[in-house]
Amino acid sequence: MARLKNALRGHFIQKYEQGQNQPTSDDWLELADYISDISDDTNEETEDIAYYSGDGTPETEVTSVAWGYSVEGTYDSSNPAMKLVESMRLKTGNDRKVWHRVVAADGSKEYVGRATVYGIVAGSGAAGEHEAFNCIIRYDRIPEENILDDDNGNGGEPGE
Repeated sequence: MARLKNALRGHFIQKYEQGQNQPTSDDWLELADYISDISDDTNEETEDIAYYSGDGTPETEVTSVAWGYSVEGTYDSSNPAMKLVESMRLKTGNDRKVWHRVVAADGSKEYVGRATVYGIVAGSGAAGEHEAFNCIIRYDRIPEENILDDDNGNGGEPGE
């Protein structure tokens, strides 16, 4: 079993235009330079319910999943991905939408879907520190999963 570093997992964004189909171009902006932590920030809603077919013990049922990531790092105003996020700071509604692409650390699959960016911080912190960069990127629905690698280890580049 392979153990892989988190840094090998790719996180990419691209500006969303209303009515646009999932992008297929190479215009993805990677969230990597000066990003120190990308943590799972998924929200799950559950309901506990007991059935007569059981013994009365409640079962937990997951009723919804909103997959997301919390991104942290140091703000670089020349970084295209950070500039895109920063440009949304005072926006609302569809102006906070992006396409989000996550490529597995082993390169075997990717997840692509429309997402909302919020909790944006692009320039903050103590006087003696570098400017902070933070945001949360949460898919608006379950993203599409694409297999990038076949069973023979003949993997293509992400997006092929």
